[in-house]
Amino acid sequence: MQKSILITGCSSGIGLDAARNLRNRGWRVFASCRKQADCDALIAEGFESPRLDYCDTASIDETMDSVLTATSGKLDALFNNGAHALNGAVEDLPTDGLRDIFESNFFGWHDLTRQVIPVMRRQGHGRIVQCSSALGLTYMRWRGAYTATKHALEGLSDVMRIELRGSGIDVILIEPGPITTAFREKGIPYFETYIDWQNSPHHDAYESGLVKRMYTPSGPDRFELPASAVTAKLVHALEATRPRPRYYVTTATYIAAYLRRVLSTSMSDRVISRL
Repeated sequence: MQKSILITGCSSGIGLDAARNLRNRGWRVFASCRKQADCDALIAEGFESPRLDYCDTASIDETMDSVLTATSGKLDALFNNGAHALNGAVEDLPTDGLRDIFESNFFGWHDLTRQVIPVMRRQGHGRIVQCSSALGLTYMRWRGAYTATKHALEGLSDVMRIELRGSGIDVILIEPGPITTAFREKGIPYFETYIDWQNSPHHDAYESGLVKRMYTPSGPDRFELPASAVTAKLVHALEATRPRPRYYVTTATYIAAYLRRVLSTSMSDRVISRL
């Protein structure tokens, strides 16, 4: 029988590449997006594309209802992928901004995942794949909010993996690192909403570093790979008989994982502060 998967964040980048490639491999793909216009574009491409916004509980419920109606109550896999950035120094980050990014990058994922688990329990199998980040393993200046959500995701996923042992449900983390997407540009509205950088004690550092990087088009980052590199790991996570608990994608992620194992915290701080 044709296997089914629900993927979030399919308007572009990792989610869109995954949706197209998995459909080509014979999967029935429910390619969800946060905005209806993006769903409509995917529907025109032949996808089943429910609207799902992690910050909108009703949209999560409606998506699950529509997917399970279409599949007669079954779902083989979930790929939690939709997320956004909120760059800025932690002291400049209002608590409302932190709540906002946790709703999008963590609480909404938890809500959707909890709705999927009973479905997979009933059928006796399933794969829950979480798109984490190299920043789930390490940390960087200006990335406090995003790093916090990914560290939370890593911890929650590790616990779920143990708790679901024996249920037939695998919980898998993918750690991309730098990938060619519109992720940086899509984070600008959140930066403009929440970070008053011009009145920050870090003003000069913002101006010469983060702001310039965010608003000035540039070439690929060091170690950057296309979204298809993530899809390749996702395919293995979904189709391997025994999937690994974690899949590293870029060289940057392998380096982050290695340094986490071998360096002291103080040495890590020295290395990371130079980035």
